[in-house]
Amino acid sequence: MARWGADVAPGGTVDRPAIARAAFATEDDRAWLEQLLWPRVAERVAAWREQVGGQHPPPRAAVVETPLLFEAGMERIYDATIAVVADEEVRRERAAARGHHAVDERAARQLPQEEKAARATYVIANSGSVRELTLALARVLETLSTR
Repeated sequence: MARWGADVAPGGTVDRPAIARAAFATEDDRAWLEQLLWPRVAERVAAWREQVGGQHPPPRAAVVETPLLFEAGMERIYDATIAVVADEEVRRERAAARGHHAVDERAARQLPQEEKAARATYVIANSGSVRELTLALARVLETLSTR
């Protein structure tokens, strides 16, 4: 709140659209937020992986959804990565339907999907149904379980 004012958390409740507007207002604001968040995300993932790794028996896989994974340079902390890609129009519609704000600004900050696909261990096309996505993810999980 010190940076963006009380409008981003009126009454102590985080207003995600207000934060999106503030974060994407300038390159400096976006960079400030990312430098604040990404190290914390990496720390939490590392702690969680350690916790999960200590379970007996260990799980077949430990899955973490990491927005801006490649943009943040965090792919090296994972054993494998999955890029879930879809047509740009489909992505835009889905993001808007989930209530995401600053959709174009967010997309502009992301690497092109082709680059994400090239950098990922596995690539899943997600322009179809939720069932198709679920089946594709299950196939990757099965592959990971046999590694």
